[in-house]
Amino acid sequence: MAFFSVLAAVVLEHLRPLRQPLPHYQHYTRFITWLEGKLNAGEPVHGAIAWTLAVAPWLIAVWLVFVLLDGITPVLGWAWNVLVLYFTLGFKYYSDDAERIARLLRAGDIEAAREQLGIWRGGDASQFSADDLARVTIEQVMAASHRQMFGVLFWFVLLAPLGPVGAVLFRAASILSRRWEASRGRFGLCACRVFHYINWVPARLTALTYAIAGNFEDATYCWRTQAASWPEAEEGVVLAAGAGAMGVKLGQSVSVGGETVWRPELGTGQAPDADCIDSAVSMIWRGLVIWLAAGLLIVIAGWFS
Repeated sequence: MAFFSVLAAVVLEHLRPLRQPLPHYQHYTRFITWLEGKLNAGEPVHGAIAWTLAVAPWLIAVWLVFVLLDGITPVLGWAWNVLVLYFTLGFKYYSDDAERIARLLRAGDIEAAREQLGIWRGGDASQFSADDLARVTIEQVMAASHRQMFGVLFWFVLLAPLGPVGAVLFRAASILSRRWEASRGRFGLCACRVFHYINWVPARLTALTYAIAGNFEDATYCWRTQAASWPEAEEGVVLAAGAGAMGVKLGQSVSVGGETVWRPELGTGQAPDADCIDSAVSMIWRGLVIWLAAGLLIVIAGWFS
């Protein structure tokens, strides 16, 4: 049932992608902001309590609904899996943003591309060159593909007997690590550590997926030699493998707010352009097809065993 839940959710998300702003994401963001305001007293234990309160009730709720619906009929349990997966996945609307930036770059509309990227990543892109825009867009779309597709699917399948608990766990942990990262030294320490453990295996599976979908040798070389230099360990694995698989250079310094922000270089080969953004999106979709094909083979093997 897990494979068909994933297949239905991916098809639904592709045909009717969610569009920003996402109401459920906004509500959850307000909730965790309120929790941080109430519980952040500057100690790691407060962060652990806040993380538990931010995640556990939702895991229990989606599990109880699954048990109730599955008890009535497995079809309702399956439909609940698909619905929750649909709202926890979210790569299509990010890939649409990336493709929109690529079209703007090809049209020479740098200002509009900067504005689009700034809205997407929530940072200042007003001084980015065309090369900077291409590099950072590819980085964003690769990171989004992992956090909002591959990682979600991995944990959903792993915890499939509990319904959509795994999908909610990964997305909630991902959001909390990003939102509370500014307090990494104290309050946000728990959120960052928990997501590091949750994300360790999926990040490497995503990197392996990029290697299979692209240039395997270069992807694994960049993964081994460059990933550790990136500030976020698991994101570095994903981006280094993706850059190597595509044969492009990512990372490198960018100008933000009049200051140069140093970033390590990832990948090999050429500097990316607008066409490389489309190539990155295509590689990610090929990776998803690889996952679906592997899942189908497992289902078929189960039927004949």
